[in-house]
Amino acid sequence: MALGAAGPPFDQFLAAAEAVARARPDVDPELAREVFREAATLLHDGLALDGLDEHDADAVVAGLCIDLVAEDPGAAVRGRARATVEHPGDLHDPDGVSAAYLTAAQILQL
Repeated sequence: MALGAAGPPFDQFLAAAEAVARARPDVDPELAREVFREAATLLHDGLALDGLDEHDADAVVAGLCIDLVAEDPGAAVRGRARATVEHPGDLHDPDGVSAAYLTAAQILQL
């Protein structure tokens, strides 16, 4: 999947940062945007989503946006990777999606 600085996953991560900042008054909005922007950059540069079609890449980014704000992001991402294989839903490449989650966890050092 081709990624651009203004497109996925950057736009989804920035939307997640905004949502976190609105939901948690103790979170500085600019710091949240910076953290999520850095996560998107690391994932992009680390090629975590390469090989996935747009549908599956969007699913990975959506899952990461949820898991990265969990109490234990690493456990959340690894759990999602396992669940993806067990219950793939409408994913086109569940094994590739699972691998992308595990790659993301590694890249983000979770």
